[in-house]
Formats: sequence, structure tokens, C-alpha cells
Amino acid sequence: MNNHNHFNHFNHYNKSRPEEVALNGHYIPNENGLHQVTVTSNEPIINKRLPKELLLRIFSYLDVVTLCRCAQVSKYWNLLALDGSNWQKIDLFDFQTDVEGPVVENIAKRCGGFLKSLSLRGCQSVTDHALKVFAQQCRNIETLNLNGCKQITDVTCASLGRYCSRLLTLDVGSCSSLSDDSMQAIGSGCPNLETVNISWCRLISDEGVEALAKGCRKIKVFICKGCQQITDEGIIHVAENCPKLSTLNLHSCNSMTDEALHSIGEHCHQLQSLCVMGCSHLTDGSLVSLGHGCHELKTLEVAGCSQFTDSGFQALARNCHVLERMDLEECVLITDATLVHLALNCHKINKLSLSHCELITDEGIRHLGISPCSTECLSVLELDNCPLITDASLEHLMGCQGLKRIELYDCQLITRAGIRRLRSHLPDIKVHAYFAPVTPPPSVAPGRQRYCRCCIII
Repeated sequence: MNNHNHFNHFNHYNKSRPEEVALNGHYIPNENGLHQVTVTSNEPIINKRLPKELLLRIFSYLDVVTLCRCAQVSKYWNLLALDGSNWQKIDLFDFQTDVEGPVVENIAKRCGGFLKSLSLRGCQSVTDHALKVFAQQCRNIETLNLNGCKQITDVTCASLGRYCSRLLTLDVGSCSSLSDDSMQAIGSGCPNLETVNISWCRLISDEGVEALAKGCRKIKVFICKGCQQITDEGIIHVAENCPKLSTLNLHSCNSMTDEALHSIGEHCHQLQSLCVMGCSHLTDGSLVSLGHGCHELKTLEVAGCSQFTDSGFQALARNCHVLERMDLEECVLITDATLVHLALNCHKINKLSLSHCELITDEGIRHLGISPCSTECLSVLELDNCPLITDASLEHLMGCQGLKRIELYDCQLITRAGIRRLRSHLPDIKVHAYFAPVTPPPSVAPGRQRYCRCCIII
């Protein structure tokens, strides 16, 4: 039976029976009134030996598809499988995203107050009406993923704000019709919200972020990738109103400047993860601010921040000693000096990307290779398009016993022999490199003169 039929089965039982159900020794409705369900002699032995409470506990470990299959075994198992207590966490993306509104409505009516977590990620046919029914029925919902549900509008967020005050996590990424009205509704009605993702919701501006931040002061994770109407002003509101912020993702928020990061450094001392990839207006001032105020920073993604220099990373490294993951791709102004600062101060780095940092040389890799981070923690090192590094860099890394992967695409001075020597010391390492074929390729007919295509045309 395919997944679609499972949900047809789910819908059938919801349409044919009221919300109230009972189990062994209790009552269920039928067309003639109520009758008691008992385990008859024809029932499987498992139904006779195990009490319904234990069977329910067993069913609680099953996924959605398996529960639907169990519901077709017998009337007794149907009642057990479709009991709302078994449907506290539902993720439809695991097997089906073409569900429509009635399925969501039936799930809501079946689960009611039991449902704590629901993911409709990618379900593009789900509408505001279905989610209004859901919000009314499932008021204990804590985690809701609507990422990619492109038909929903501000009406859905109005319903959530009205009925779902216990909401902790909300993902409405790529819901392109949502506007500042949605943020105002969530800010007014969901004061316990801790995690919110509004990525690629291009209609949301600083005004909406302000309403959200002032109403949801417990926010720890704020993700707004690609929200180009959100500027320094919006992020300043988040920093000033959400002091527990631990994760901030501003990927491709192109208008950000040092002013926003200064406010983060001033107010968000619990920040652990920051992504400002593609925020090309940022300068060393942002790194200085983070170094002053965000000493718990573990993950820093600054790929494409082309104005950062060694001075900024020196200020950062002096204070942020627990950094574990750093993506410095295309920070084209940094030199070996940045690696010296990281080697001296940041001993927990696990993953480091230096791709397209074209001023890095073997000397910088040498400092990295003898640092405490490389001998104890470093597992991934990305050096794509670093034209100045040679096989000497690989020799400097031979003592990194924890190194699991190294990227060397378009490193023209790295040779196959150098890679073989590295692998002889680190047999489990994965080396990703590319060696272009001989250009031009050897002639098929030896001695035959070859001309390029342009010469032939001329």
C-alpha cells in the first residue's frame, strides 16, 4: 500500500467516527448508539495477553506509516493506532509532501491537544483554512514547520497567534506571501517563542522584526536568510530585546553593516553561532565588536565578507577562544597572520575553510599544523583555490591525527606525490583534489601537426 492510501485510510476513519473513541472495556459510537469493545476469542493472542495501556505504549514508538498500517489490522488495533496519544510528533516530509488541507484538518481533529510537533515542510497544497482548523484544535503545539508551504498567508500566522500561545519553534521559511502582519500576530500571541525561521520571506521588513522581537523576548535562534528588507534597524531590535540569542543567521542580508554587529556584540553575550555570509559591507569593526562581547562564539560563517583583514581576526581570536567552526571562504585580504592568531588563541577549531583565500601560503599552514587545535581537534580543512600552497603544506599537516577531510581543488602546486605521502601518514583521510588532464592532450597520430580550432578557422 502506498503512502497516499495510508492517508486515505486515515481520512476514512476520521469521517466515519466522531472524535471520542474508547478502547477495550470502554465504549465506541456506532449508528445504533454506544457499544462496548471487548477482546473476543477470535482476537490474536497479543490482544488477550497485553493490556491496552501497554499496547498503546508500544504503538507510541511507531512512525506515521506504520501506525496507519496497524490501523487496518482490526477494529481494536484501529482504535489503538489512531489514538491521539500516539500522534504527538508528525513529520509528513519523511514520506509525502503532496498532502492537502483535509488531511491536515483530520490530523488536527484526531490528535487535538496531544500534538506537540508537526512538520508540513514542502506541503505546497496546504492552505490557510486547514491551518486555522489545526490551530484551533492543537493548542498545545510547540514545534511547527511550515517551510515551503507557499500557499499560506498572514491569515495562518493570525490563527497561530490567536490559538497557539505555547509555540516554541516556528519555521515559515520560503513562505513568500507572509508580511509584517504575520510577525505582529506571532509577536502578540506567542510570547514563548524561542526559535524562528523567516528565511526568504522577502516582504518582511524591520517593522515586522521589531514587533516580533518586542513580543518574543525569549528568542534564542533567529534565521532570516535572504530577507533583504531587513536592515541594521531590525537586527538592532533583536539584539536589544532578545538577550538570550544564541544563533543568528543573516546569510545574504546584503544591507547589513557594522552597526548591526556592534549591537549584537553589545547585547548578545550568549551568542554561539553567527552567519553573515554574503554581507559584503561588513568591515573589521564587526569582528572587533564580536570579540568584545561574544566570548561564547563557536561557529562563525563569514564567506564573502571581502573587507575583513588580519587585524579584525586578530581582535576576534584574542577573545573568542572556543571557536570550533569557521568559514572564511573568499575573505581575500587575509594572510598567514590570521592563521597565526587562530593557532595561538583558538585551540578548539574543528572545521576551517580557507577556500579562495589566495594570500595563504605554506607558512600559515605550518603554524596551523603545529597548533593545539590541529593536533587535537581539526577534522576538516578546506583549501580550494589557494594557489600559493604546495606539498610543504601537506607535510605540515601530517601530525593532525584527527584530520578526516581536506579539500584541495585547483591548488596548482599540490602534486599526486604529496597527497600520497599525506595518506601514508593519515590513511583514513579523504582528499578531494582535481588534476586537469594534459593540455593539449597527446595526439592520436604521433608526429601529426595539431592546430587549435581558432587557427583552423583563420
